[in-house]
Amino acid sequence: MSEEMQDGGQRAFSTFRVLNGDSNILERDQLFRNMAQLYSYVSDRCDDEQVAQYDEVLCQLAELVEVEARSHVAKLLAPLDRAPGNVVSKLANDDIEVAAPLLEFSNVLSDDDLIDIVANQSEAHRIAIAGRNSVPERVGDAIVDHGGAASVGRLVQNNQAELGKQTLHKLVARASGDMTLATSLRGRTDIDWNTLRGEIGAAGQKVLDTIGARMRPLDPVTADKVNQVVYNRMRNRAGFSAQEWKVAYNQVKALSDRRQLDERALIRFARFGYGHHSAAALTVMLNVSPEVFVKWLAMQDYVATTVAVRALDLKPELFEALIATMPWRDLPTDADKVNVRKRYEALSQEEASGIFELWRSHAFRRKAAGAERVA
Repeated sequence: MSEEMQDGGQRAFSTFRVLNGDSNILERDQLFRNMAQLYSYVSDRCDDEQVAQYDEVLCQLAELVEVEARSHVAKLLAPLDRAPGNVVSKLANDDIEVAAPLLEFSNVLSDDDLIDIVANQSEAHRIAIAGRNSVPERVGDAIVDHGGAASVGRLVQNNQAELGKQTLHKLVARASGDMTLATSLRGRTDIDWNTLRGEIGAAGQKVLDTIGARMRPLDPVTADKVNQVVYNRMRNRAGFSAQEWKVAYNQVKALSDRRQLDERALIRFARFGYGHHSAAALTVMLNVSPEVFVKWLAMQDYVATTVAVRALDLKPELFEALIATMPWRDLPTDADKVNVRKRYEALSQEEASGIFELWRSHAFRRKAAGAERVA
């Protein structure tokens, strides 16, 4: 046997022993770190099967190593756009010294992931989440519901955190007994106190008086900021954003890694108006390239979308909700939604599957022919 083959066999045997817990802690830690380091180099070139293989091994090793190794790997995975969903979720729910970089920086963690962590992990976990570069309204509301003074205070001080109406009502109530929070609330330039005052009850009015949130005309700069927030929320309902698509697609892939991409996930996306996530989820479930689905959105191609989604046999009500939510070039009209649903209900799942598979095979042949011409 050659020396190279012997070395390869020894390395394979070593890896086998590590995964079965028959090695020393240093060997396990080193393999864990090396696997994660290698993945960080090749993550943008891995297909789904390769990601799943890394995910499985890293999850097994995470059970066998010490905190220092898990913390090191969490730092490696935190900045990656496409990180394995299971191991990211596992480490994000770990001790705070492990979880912190993922909670603060990872775009692979979805809003639902963060909300679950807010509800079930420590105040330190909530503090890390409250400081993220972007804290969506639902996540901020969960922090206010479950968090202590430290996490709620950091949330309010984070100008990138969206504070919805219901969240603001809760914050006003909390501020009556927390002057630090009251001061932070006064410093938020994106809150229209006049409108808020008109929406809360008598008890809330007294709190606003206590914290010094007096009625006053909005200055032009503040008004512009408030209008921009409103515009951005409206814009999320229509129009495609390449950056939002990238984040949504990678979060959906992570959800698929965990075997949690199903009809319930689609219902959540539609319910909360997550348009890019809805489209990305359908892309993954249909096993089409992202470019194809993005083209349908850009061309307002309701016919192709109807046939493809009908092949998944979703309920008509869910299909209509997804159509209304997805980031089309233009917001679908009421007439569009009615017509699309009628077309969907008139088409059987069997017919749609046949049409869709014909299209898929035709597209595959066309791509192969193009590759031969290039060669």
